[in-house]
Amino acid sequence: MTLLVIDAGSSSVRALLLDEQAQPIAGALAQEPHTFTTDAAGASEADARHLQGLVESCLDAVLAHPAAVGIRAAGMAMFVGNVVGVGADGQPVTPLYTYADTRCAPEVQALAQQVDAADVHQRTGCPLHSAYYPARFAWLQRTRPHLWQPVHRWLDFGGYLYRQWFGVEVASYSAAAWSGLLHRDTLTWDAAWCQALHLPADRLPALHDYTAAQQGLRPEYARRWPALAAVPFFLAVGDGAAANVGSGAVDADSLALTVGTTAALRHRIPAGPYTVPPGLWCYRITAADLLPGGATFEGGNIFQWARQTFALPPPPALEAALGQMPAAAHGLTALPLLSGERSPGWRQDAVGTLHGLRLATTPLEILLALLEGVGHRLALVAQQIGRPEAAVFAGGGALVASPAWAQILCNALNRPLHLLAEPEVTARGVGLLLLHALDHLPLRALPPRLAQTLHPQPDQADRLAAARLRQVALYARLYAP
Repeated sequence: MTLLVIDAGSSSVRALLLDEQAQPIAGALAQEPHTFTTDAAGASEADARHLQGLVESCLDAVLAHPAAVGIRAAGMAMFVGNVVGVGADGQPVTPLYTYADTRCAPEVQALAQQVDAADVHQRTGCPLHSAYYPARFAWLQRTRPHLWQPVHRWLDFGGYLYRQWFGVEVASYSAAAWSGLLHRDTLTWDAAWCQALHLPADRLPALHDYTAAQQGLRPEYARRWPALAAVPFFLAVGDGAAANVGSGAVDADSLALTVGTTAALRHRIPAGPYTVPPGLWCYRITAADLLPGGATFEGGNIFQWARQTFALPPPPALEAALGQMPAAAHGLTALPLLSGERSPGWRQDAVGTLHGLRLATTPLEILLALLEGVGHRLALVAQQIGRPEAAVFAGGGALVASPAWAQILCNALNRPLHLLAEPEVTARGVGLLLLHALDHLPLRALPPRLAQTLHPQPDQADRLAAARLRQVALYARLYAP
């Protein structure tokens, strides 16, 4: 028996088969790249029908694999913070807006004058920010009433797919937790936000735990995918939630660090009373599991930008050079906020800043300052999370691509970094959640494979700790209230 996982990410959509140890089956993976439509005004959106077509093409391909004859269950992880409006027929009447769309930034400021921002943060686990639904919906009402009015239901992309395949309009608590509209205590759409936004709750999907599996594809899809006609499809969860589970960070004494295009540091704790620290968010894995943490817009995108901008040498030579450079000896202080800021300050107006440039400064030193700067931001998130003794399980394409940067982050966090050897951390997390629902398998029952454990280099860690204080001081000078 096998498990089918759909991984709808921000740069590609994939479908793959896992065995009952939540490991990928050789050759059973199909992938389609995609990009969001962006512009100088801050747009970041996609065509839901186009993404649907990519996902369905991946399913067509992976179902041709011999292992697809015995699929036991299906699950999904998706990039979160997205939303699309559909009509009564389930077809999209708006673009699919993503978390990176900043055109609603003015609404963040306007809403801050109307609501108690601190109370909103504690009720929903999400600060006021352009990444979340409240500002997006206020912006749509103000600037796109012709799109707002016809919407029958607002769905995340996973919910949109299930609307097409099963005819239901539903969201998991996990997906809803990234919207900024889920009340953390009641696990219902937040009534105060709905009232403030003039948003009837029935324009949002029904809420359930991810275990509320949908079964029985609509006829056209049952004919297209007979192997899936009676397979239960568990509700989509946030990709960050799946990555936490897949990385092995499934208890309060472990943290998950993911560094891909962006970066995030998270940990799982049991549901219950929890005060969200000011710079963090609190999302959800399941009804029983909270997911506090913080994310940055900066990650591998900073590395890629610097390599292209400064025409740096190819990876082998670049890695060797980075590995030989002492921490913070360049005299630079970098705020790598090229796309704005999420955790810990959540400043909509933040921009990248490099202080200390001299005629002798080299491109390689600028790169190192930027990479260290990302480490400083993640270290600030770690401070707000607390738990200094927690093990850190780290994965993501950016760390795999640059072992030298992995060591820099280890030194910045000043704690061991367990680098994962799992090739499909997010999909593995979905698989473990499926086995947890189907067989009551504890999430910690199948520990991840590790590539190696990095340890802080004391001298380098001390130098980075001092440099972090300089970064904090620069940020305060630029953005102090």
